[in-house]
Amino acid sequence: MILKPTRLLLAMSFIVAAPVFAQNVATVNGKPIPAARVDQMVKQVVAQGRATDSPQLRELIKKDLIGREVLIQEADKQNVGARPEVKAAIDNARQSIIINAMLADYVKKNPVKDAEIKAEYDKAKAGAPDKEYHARHILVEKEEDAKAIIAKLKGGAKFEELAKQSKDPGSAAQGGDLGWTDPGRFVPEFSKAMVALQKGAITDTPVKTQYGYHVIKLEETRPVTIPPLDQVKQQVAEQLQQRKLAEYRESLLKKAKIQ
Repeated sequence: MILKPTRLLLAMSFIVAAPVFAQNVATVNGKPIPAARVDQMVKQVVAQGRATDSPQLRELIKKDLIGREVLIQEADKQNVGARPEVKAAIDNARQSIIINAMLADYVKKNPVKDAEIKAEYDKAKAGAPDKEYHARHILVEKEEDAKAIIAKLKGGAKFEELAKQSKDPGSAAQGGDLGWTDPGRFVPEFSKAMVALQKGAITDTPVKTQYGYHVIKLEETRPVTIPPLDQVKQQVAEQLQQRKLAEYRESLLKKAKIQ
């Protein structure tokens, strides 16, 4: 069959337009939503481990993009984007996106090496304490109050009950419990007094620190168990990566002319 010229032109225009139409998943008030935007968002969601690529996911993202397009068109009608506070927020978001992309490039070009991870692990392992301590404490402002607490404890009072009056809100509600920890986390005066105690013992005299006066009880101790490298490799790598990024930022700050 031979098409008339007009029909032939119409058929040809449809064939040419079809691929362009296929590039869009929808149009909202005449504005197209490119299929590439759906592909990009699917890629992000999958990369974050939130879902797997599927027709259902793509349909949800398509509906979300349509809804957002409707809202942004209405916001544009109301000239919301011209508000000073909105412009500032957009500029801040733009900076964050660009900076994060630049830092991601830096990480790709400067990856943490296995040798660096091993060295950092060995260093941490060598510096780790041989024991962990499980202690309780009661913190008060005055030395005489601490002495009175010690006297009550020697008289048979329960440490957990007296700990309710502690100035340390983090442990007072827990009976003064500080959990298992490395002595190095505490100020020197506290650590020295704690490690000198025997299991179940309480300090005979108040321990003065910059925070006030402490009454300390040592519940128990245990050997420190260092996990093997393969169990903490990812964690060590992330710490080293953050350190590299911080050093990169500091190097840029030093080069910058700041007035």
